[in-house]
Amino acid sequence: MNSRYIGQRLTYVLLAIFLVIYGLILAKDFLYPVAFGILLSYLLYPIVNFFEKKGVPRIVSILLTIILAVALFCSVTIFILKRANLFMDELPLFREKIVSHIESLQRYMEDEFGLPSERFKNFLLDRIFDIGTQSEKIFVTTTGTIFMLFMQPVYVFLFLYYRTKFAYFILKIVGRQNRIIAVEALREIAQVVTRYMLGVTTVVLILCIFNSLGLLLIGIKFPFLLGVISALFSFIPYFGNFIGGLVPFSFALLIEDSGVYALRIAIFVYCIHFFENNILSPNIVGNNIRINPFVIILGLIIGAMVWGIPGMLVAIPFLAMLKIVLKKVPRLLPYAYLLGTSGTRRHALTMENLRRFLKGVRNRFLKR
Repeated sequence: MNSRYIGQRLTYVLLAIFLVIYGLILAKDFLYPVAFGILLSYLLYPIVNFFEKKGVPRIVSILLTIILAVALFCSVTIFILKRANLFMDELPLFREKIVSHIESLQRYMEDEFGLPSERFKNFLLDRIFDIGTQSEKIFVTTTGTIFMLFMQPVYVFLFLYYRTKFAYFILKIVGRQNRIIAVEALREIAQVVTRYMLGVTTVVLILCIFNSLGLLLIGIKFPFLLGVISALFSFIPYFGNFIGGLVPFSFALLIEDSGVYALRIAIFVYCIHFFENNILSPNIVGNNIRINPFVIILGLIIGAMVWGIPGMLVAIPFLAMLKIVLKKVPRLLPYAYLLGTSGTRRHALTMENLRRFLKGVRNRFLKR
């Protein structure tokens, strides 16, 4: 009877998970802009709170903050579009260079490996220029994206304006007996997500400068455009640096006359990745999320499967929110433990563990 009950409960849990994921996929065009609105609200909340503490009315504080954010966003967008326009002017020349490089690669593959030259060449050209044949799909996607961008200030305004009402709504749901726990959870979520969003945004802004200057010193064309675009991918944890690094690397490999540029960019991307993971993120973002890397990678993969790139961008903050909620409910503490980083500290690659290992090696050596 007990095993039958456990089996039924597991079935209901799996069915609920399946329905939730299916609902997320079905309503993604509505849900992911709302998710972005929530995260942007946490990002802008410290500025709004600063204005309110100075005696500025809430509506005015929110409007001033949104105007500042929109002005910054428009400045970055104009910067990218101006350089993208220069890039498009040279697109015919780039196409000729790509064809020339592929023909050289074709002759090399034929001489060294005996591969069919024309088939190999046509395969590469079809894959590279396939993007240009889907202009209609790109236009539709861009139009939808622009609409979502225009909706973000509306979502942010409403979330920030009604934030107290939403908090009281949650407190009414959990009941008087759980009110203290709910207040603690809400405060912790606000603190963790705000720090994470501010930290990640700061890291991306720094990487925009470093990437652009690095590509400028390497001597590649359009260093500022490629540097900013590659840095924006760093909003995605773990994979962002490498995905962004593929942009200037592919450009150098296909456009530049020498493969030395691509090699320099590969070394530069690795150095930036090391710098970001070991210096920038630990000191700016910190360890606020405290989710183990295995869960983060799974979250990114599932987010990509459900919502694509937007899913990868919002997966980690919402996992952090979920972990905080699980931690506050006694029956769900094991799941919070599974998501967290505790329990593996003695196996982690830290200076403390490294010193302990070297001390053990030295003691064993002295005994001999």
